[in-house]
Amino acid sequence: MSMLTIYNLSETIGSQPRHGERYTGFNAIQDQLNTLNVQFERWATHPELASGADQETVIAAYADEIGRLKEQYGFQSIDVIHVTPDHPEKVALRQKFLAEHIHDDFEVRFFIEGRGLFYLHVDDKVYAVLCEQGDLISVPANTTHWFDMGENPHFKTIRLFTTAYGWVATFTGNPIASTFPTLDQTVAGLS
Repeated sequence: MSMLTIYNLSETIGSQPRHGERYTGFNAIQDQLNTLNVQFERWATHPELASGADQETVIAAYADEIGRLKEQYGFQSIDVIHVTPDHPEKVALRQKFLAEHIHDDFEVRFFIEGRGLFYLHVDDKVYAVLCEQGDLISVPANTTHWFDMGENPHFKTIRLFTTAYGWVATFTGNPIASTFPTLDQTVAGLS
């Protein structure tokens, strides 16, 4: 289930955020994110793709959708990132993505498999977006954010960037990510 939780930073207990306002309906999530110029869509996935499909095969399977986005936004870099619980670099990747950062360019991620938790830090609010298979989310250029893939990650996403060199982050040094629920805590709270 996709979900959006909006935390107001002026309503914290110590450094911990209070319970945020939660949205689970697709249209409600989309409406809230539209106010930030964040695109949130649901695409049909291609179940015929094997879990181990390589980057070229995945990109070819979504060629029409990717072509539409390339035409609309001028994306120059496209890749596929696939992280599983047995990935040898899962701890390092998680730590890198968990650090609050910005990108100079506009990026989009489409979840082919699995899930992940995006946090967008905008002014005095933090928007936690739980993305699942079939969800597409954009992060506008210069939007402060971080991403949690969990301790035992399972996701495959197509990433699109408006620059030719792909994922390049400028880290803020703000430890804010450590004060918010992790992906694992968020999912456990849904049970």
